[in-house]
Amino acid sequence: MRCGSKCFLVEVEINGEKRVKTVNSRTPVDARKTIRNEYGKGVTIISVKKQN
Repeated sequence: MRCGSKCFLVEVEINGEKRVKTVNSRTPVDARKTIRNEYGKGVTIISVKKQN
């Protein structure tokens, strides 16, 4: 974990199936980048929300 990181809930559609993943990152943009690096560029990201 990096300094200043927060927890984000990322709603993702993989192979027609919706999933919610938790990602630790500094910004929502970094959370999107993390998901794309993990699952590839073909993943559809529906929403990114900060977890309270």
